[in-house]
Amino acid sequence: MRELRNRGGEVLAEVTRGSTLVVTRDGEPVAELRPLPRRPLGARELVDRWRHAPAVDAARLRADLDATIDMSL
Repeated sequence: MRELRNRGGEVLAEVTRGSTLVVTRDGEPVAELRPLPRRPLGARELVDRWRHAPAVDAARLRADLDATIDMSL
């Protein structure tokens, strides 16, 4: 609880990134902080995001993948 009180913003930022945290009092679990399920995106919002997404340079993507992935695996 001390960490939650003293570093509340950081704790919530961690939860926002997907972490689930257990709050304890004197070493005993008393609560769980977890992200809420995200609301599903509607078709309009998905299309709008797609329209504003940056263009993908296929050759550059392939070069990045080739440089990162060990093809011998």
